[in-house]
Amino acid sequence: MTIATPKFGMGASVLRLEDQAFITGKGRYTDDVAPEGLLHGYVLRSPVAKAAFTIGSLEAARAAPGVHLVLTGEDVADLGALKSKAMQRQPDGTKAPTRDIPILCRDRVSYVGDAVAFIVADSRALAQDASELIEVDYDSEDAAAGTAAALDPETPLVWPELGSNRAFTYQLGDRARSDAAFARADRVTRIDFYNNRLVCNYMEPRSAIGEWDAGADRLVLTTGSQGVHSMQTILSALFKIDKEKLRIVTPDVGGGFGPKTFVYREYALVLEAARRLKKPVKWAGDRTEHFLTDAQGRDNIVSAQMAMDKDGRFLSLKVDIKANLGAYISQYGPFIPYIGATMSTGVYDIQALDVEIAGVYTNTAPVDAYRGAGRPEAALLLEKLVDACARDIGIGPDEIRRRNFIRPEQFPYRTQTGRLYDVGEFDGHMTQAMERADWKGFDQRLAASKAAGNIRGIGMATYIEACAFAGSEPAHVELNGDGTITLKIGTQTNGQGHATAYAQLISDKLNIGLDKIRMLQGDTDDLASGGGTGGSRSIPLGGVSASRAGEALAEKIRKIAADELEASPADIELEDGSARIVGTDRIMTFSDIAKAAKEPDELKGFGEFVQDEATYPNGTHICEVEIDPETGTTTVVGYTIVDDFGVTVNPILLAGQMHGGVVQGIGQALVEDTVYGEDGQLLTASFMDYAMPRADDVPFFSFETRNVPSTTNALGIKGAGEAGTIGAGPAALNAVTDALYRAYGIGHIEMPASPSRIWSAIQAAGQR
Repeated sequence: MTIATPKFGMGASVLRLEDQAFITGKGRYTDDVAPEGLLHGYVLRSPVAKAAFTIGSLEAARAAPGVHLVLTGEDVADLGALKSKAMQRQPDGTKAPTRDIPILCRDRVSYVGDAVAFIVADSRALAQDASELIEVDYDSEDAAAGTAAALDPETPLVWPELGSNRAFTYQLGDRARSDAAFARADRVTRIDFYNNRLVCNYMEPRSAIGEWDAGADRLVLTTGSQGVHSMQTILSALFKIDKEKLRIVTPDVGGGFGPKTFVYREYALVLEAARRLKKPVKWAGDRTEHFLTDAQGRDNIVSAQMAMDKDGRFLSLKVDIKANLGAYISQYGPFIPYIGATMSTGVYDIQALDVEIAGVYTNTAPVDAYRGAGRPEAALLLEKLVDACARDIGIGPDEIRRRNFIRPEQFPYRTQTGRLYDVGEFDGHMTQAMERADWKGFDQRLAASKAAGNIRGIGMATYIEACAFAGSEPAHVELNGDGTITLKIGTQTNGQGHATAYAQLISDKLNIGLDKIRMLQGDTDDLASGGGTGGSRSIPLGGVSASRAGEALAEKIRKIAADELEASPADIELEDGSARIVGTDRIMTFSDIAKAAKEPDELKGFGEFVQDEATYPNGTHICEVEIDPETGTTTVVGYTIVDDFGVTVNPILLAGQMHGGVVQGIGQALVEDTVYGEDGQLLTASFMDYAMPRADDVPFFSFETRNVPSTTNALGIKGAGEAGTIGAGPAALNAVTDALYRAYGIGHIEMPASPSRIWSAIQAAGQR
């Protein structure tokens, strides 16, 4: 049965094509792949955060049952290290030196979980058993574990040769102009807080399989990723081979959220082992390894001040950030606080800005992009500060926002960091969200909560983000002999529903059922290049290109049909996988057209949309909470979203992205926290200690769009993959703060606003 005709094209609520396989257990993930003769690898990791070490004899491990190979840092020294090219220029014009990630440490470890040796055996259990026979002598040292104290004189140095734990300094804005605005301000509001560190916890932990393809004289890596081509570039350079000598394959992926973008040391290790042994080698990480070693997110110490005139209009913003990078510089790590800082002024008309960022080293796992990658940090900072400003001058959070929004007539609007917003109607979506959330009826609900012995709060966040950054994502489509269509594109689905969204856009042009369109991603053999998935770029860039490729193929199909049917291409209409002369019964199926083609290129369509500027999704999130003051337990009782995504491709896919993102944002605000002890030990290394939001922690969401099409994007699309997380964190935190302020005068609480933290704050307020 044909699933779709044009009514299932762009804008239609089409069920995901991918789900049938997933819900019937037919998904194929990296850990499902088992080449013949497969061996298994295990990484011996450091149990201490900072130490010099020596390795004793390896003979016992190498002679252990089932062991095929033991590698140490000396054995892989020729591979070098995983390098970052994400350093931005400092105020003096220089780029700070990096501290790269060694494939295996040679004589020092710098965080708990740092890689010391790699053992390959017939099974993971045998490899792990053999690892216990390796004697490692650690000479432990005091560690630098906390962000706040990283630059204190008494804090141990992660890299003594640098003379400081400062990795870099960035500065954005105009300090002199900002100082002048503060000098004439009638009021200044200041906040200080910690943007807590997060572990991303995708459902599928990382795994990787390295193979040596003797016939093709090349290496093959199979792993869950967010784009195979960037991995091919990085790893081929690491191995000092041509890219064609390394094939990267990504099957189904169980969540990415940013950290699956990166090349990790295990990928190089399985490839090196496969190259040496000429047998496939698999490494499959467990959940504990994920907690210890995968790139983590956020972790900023923030101080921010807003200068205002007597009417509460914003004059200038000053921000000071300490951004924890961990022990090494991860792939995009230094870029994350920088890109967040470029969104410092948000949806507000702020004419002066001064932002300083200090990147700091600590003896912890590396920090890099996690859903939103800097933009959630910026939104949380600004929206928390704006609420504090409203409390300081005694007006509502909606009113202070209205006074300071960038107005529609000001667009296009250049921010103080150089961002160019094309369109926006911020007051419009805030007003609509307030109506949907029954903002006016809150006092009545508050009274009911008080009568039940509880407290209640309502909070909002009006956010904007930058995504779908300048660039392109080419798309290739081809008509096959059986009348089906194949799309090749260099993005990588991690559960978002790319196959469905792209099929809708192509179906719009070819008028063919969605079940007749097949997407190929995740194999460097299928496509020479691709930008991968991240920054909500896949549909705004790749979707437009897929639409254009479909249009190009449709023109070629009409021409072939016109030649065969002796008609003009303008008289050919496409319908349900066939070409027909309009108003007649003269018809050719797509299969017949494929057979009639004289050259392969006649059956191929190419599309590439090149975007010159980012897109800027924005919206309002309103969260309402009820808190039991006896236990500090918070219940989210209402959540309203009105977002501007420009154009909606598929409302069902969009809602799924929003729901997941909102839960992640609420998770950071209320329950999630990555805690390291003073000795650098990770104290939250499992779900026993690291709380995750559950289904019963969130209400049903009220979600709708109020779209203003982008003028930057050819189809008006703005992107949506990260927006839920960006809006949710500050909305939830502001709601909790509102409840505490109304009841006890508490104007600040750190994240996560856990029951124990809320209860303690209430007790302290009662003792004042």
